[in-house]
Amino acid sequence: MGDSSRSSIRCGIVLAAGDGRRLRSFVRRLRGDDLPKQYVDFSGTGSMLDHTFRRAETLIAPQRLFTVVSRDHFEYPEVWRQLADRPGGRVVVQPENKETGPGVLLPLAHLSARYPDAVVVVFPSDHYLAEEDVFMAHVDMACRVVERRPGRMVLLGVEPTAPEPDYGYILPGRPAHHPALTELHHVAGFIEKPEADHAEALVQRGGLWNTFVMVFRAKIMWDFVREAAPALSGAFQRIAGAIGTRAERSVIDDVYHRLEPLNFSRTFLHRLPAHRRPSLTVLPVRGVAWSDCGAEPRIVTAMRVREPFAQPLCA
Repeated sequence: MGDSSRSSIRCGIVLAAGDGRRLRSFVRRLRGDDLPKQYVDFSGTGSMLDHTFRRAETLIAPQRLFTVVSRDHFEYPEVWRQLADRPGGRVVVQPENKETGPGVLLPLAHLSARYPDAVVVVFPSDHYLAEEDVFMAHVDMACRVVERRPGRMVLLGVEPTAPEPDYGYILPGRPAHHPALTELHHVAGFIEKPEADHAEALVQRGGLWNTFVMVFRAKIMWDFVREAAPALSGAFQRIAGAIGTRAERSVIDDVYHRLEPLNFSRTFLHRLPAHRRPSLTVLPVRGVAWSDCGAEPRIVTAMRVREPFAQPLCA
């Protein structure tokens, strides 16, 4: 394809629409309310959402970063404060949380209306990361893969530090034969929350923790959604047609009222290894401390110490 693809626009989606149910009792003891965990400042250095913005903005300019939240989050002053300085039109509000499927597709619809052929990076907002500069260098490499080969989709998988039954695992398959990245592999499959002995076997086989950080071309993803879930695709095409009009909010409300909760991984990612386009690959990330902060002991450990933030790479 040549290096002309390097001029592609990079955009990002920050997933912040979760309700934080797994940590709700911990947050209630800590704060006395039910503020979703991504907005909570556990360490005195900013919330996980704050850290996600700063991390993402080392690679992607703020005006190309779209954040999805749920409408009821605005009951909390902290949410208003943390989102107040986001560029106009870049906070995408869901009527309610309908899981990660709509959580990805709604901001993708808004993003695609402005940047239809963008290279898109998806960032969960409730992860802890040390060595953030190392991790973001891998995100940059993943973007370069997709810029060079638009039919590819790249997941970032962290090398486990120990068997962890509560995490999802990516199984690397055959090499993806990329000229600059010998460690890029096709994805052979996924294992969700294995038993402890199975988790240990997965680590021995080279299984990687699934960060859900992924990079793809917007247009290629929509092509796959149309094939894999035509009715869902039609619903979001209806939303796309209403973006920027007076009917936008009412159309989104109506679509969400009819939607069943839908998990992005089960509906789309787990089906991708059998498809030619997009070709699903995984980029291993080694030497990085990572946690999804989904349980109280992990978040207490992870948030105790923070590494300095990386310096911005974007203009």
